Amino acid sequence: MRTIVKKAVEYIEQRATKAQRLAIVLGSGLGDLVDLVEDKVTIAYADIPGFPVSGVASHAGELVLGTIHGLDVALMAGRIHYYEDGNPAAMMLPLEVLWEMGCHTLLLTNAAGSVHESVPPASAALITDHINFSGLNPLIGDHRPPQFVDMGKAYDPELCERVRKAAKVSGAQLHEGVYVWYSGPSFETPAEINMVRKLGGDLVGMSTVPEVILGRKQGFRIAAVSLITNYAAGMRDETLSHEHTMREAERGAENMLKLFSALIRELKDNPPE
Repeated sequence: MRTIVKKAVEYIEQRATKAQRLAIVLGSGLGDLVDLVEDKVTIAYADIPGFPVSGVASHAGELVLGTIHGLDVALMAGRIHYYEDGNPAAMMLPLEVLWEMGCHTLLLTNAAGSVHESVPPASAALITDHINFSGLNPLIGDHRPPQFVDMGKAYDPELCERVRKAAKVSGAQLHEGVYVWYSGPSFETPAEINMVRKLGGDLVGMSTVPEVILGRKQGFRIAAVSLITNYAAGMRDETLSHEHTMREAERGAENMLKLFSALIRELKDNPPE
């Protein structure tokens, strides 16, 4: 693993001279954040040694380096998911590469379903904790220390406060709650959604939790925000699909851009300690 990480970092650094400080993983329908990047360097995942390439149509599959509001950033425009190849640790190498490049703060985004009427599609929700309903763990088989990773503060309290502050400053609509990871690619059933509520879940989705677990092992400070793209199964008389997700993600993109633009300004002016 160390050899391929080194090769990937060397390949990237040959094309970008700045040391990035902030990494952002962009989920379905969230690629518009790339438009904020200045002095942009775009590298296809397929060209980076060892990088996994997502087969999901809405994920561009590119690493975008540059600056947003003066902060050096690395954006992953798309991610690979467990449901694509059955590997919960598929994001291990990209995250280790980002760490070696100097990104020690990680912002994760995703498209998620809401299990509450009060959290509507096109709004955003700060993830305050998660439930790993899939039972899968990307650290199984990875015996490098630390083997046992504390998840008590998986979502960094200070970064979460920064997200809340950015929402107030920008006027972005922001809810918050517990994210429940299902393996996908099928959507949940109405009975499963009823169970999610009883377990204390607020959001459901098919990503992010593996990256949080892998990121905490690596040492990242992490915050995560969901773009709500649908009410969960059984809450509306509609057929859930990836196309439906993309339509609602487009509707909520402006709100997410306001939030992340303000958040990046905040992180530039007051870097995390």
